[in-house]
Amino acid sequence: MSQMSGCVPCCNCCVAVPQDQYVAVENFGKFNKVLSSGLQFAGFDCCGICITFRGVSARVDQTFVTVSTKTKDNVFVRAQVAVQHRVQEKAVELALYQLSDVQGQIDSYVSDVVRSYLPVMTLDEAFEKKDDISDAVQQKLTTEMAAYGLEIRKALVTEVAPDASVVASMNEINKQKRLRDAALMAAEAEKIKHVKAAEAAADAAQLQGEGIARQRRAIIDGLRDSITHGTGETMSTSQISELLLITQYFETLRDVAANNKSSTVFLNHSAGSVADIASQIRNGVLQAGPAQMKM
Repeated sequence: MSQMSGCVPCCNCCVAVPQDQYVAVENFGKFNKVLSSGLQFAGFDCCGICITFRGVSARVDQTFVTVSTKTKDNVFVRAQVAVQHRVQEKAVELALYQLSDVQGQIDSYVSDVVRSYLPVMTLDEAFEKKDDISDAVQQKLTTEMAAYGLEIRKALVTEVAPDASVVASMNEINKQKRLRDAALMAAEAEKIKHVKAAEAAADAAQLQGEGIARQRRAIIDGLRDSITHGTGETMSTSQISELLLITQYFETLRDVAANNKSSTVFLNHSAGSVADIASQIRNGVLQAGPAQMKM
């Protein structure tokens, strides 16, 4: 609000009203009317005594309000609210004569609303529900400031800023959480790698065992065919077992001889010793059978 003077020297009969202002005409200090923009005739005046002018901006003004309070989880925060307001064209008289400190009045209403909302919210909810706080502030101001000729265009919560130590703590919590997730993922990857390696080793051992079994079966079949070929005779199970033991015996001798790092091994190398080993294995199998049946 500001005092204005007419465009004629020593007289307020005429006045040039700017496009972005509302100008009120006062006759001996009493409100008379509001003039629109342009050159306007206000009335007969004598040396600026009878008529005076009082102007107010018609533009949208923005007021910033900073409120300090704490949340439900006892975190002190600073909320900044931007209120956009303007004078209603049909309520210029109320805006000029009813309220002396527009910014102070808006500050009081905004602080009241923010301090009634934030203490029942956690810090995370305060960030998530800024629009709810903005709507509550705008609704409160629209209702209360209409009596003073002000139109509230928008109320925006532009910032919710916790204390610097709280921000550092939150960043550290998020950092540790992500490090833990990374460690879990790395451990899970290592576990999968070991499991897959064990499965691959088991499959390789199985295939190797099947290959050795087929190899020995082919050797036994070849030996049996070479022994019984043309005779029409068949070999018994015990004979086949002895033949298998002989085959394994010679394979062992071959492996020992092929390993250049092996120590000297003394064996009773004769055909009779192989027969004794075969008889010992058969006796062990026969003795283990009745024992298992008794259990």
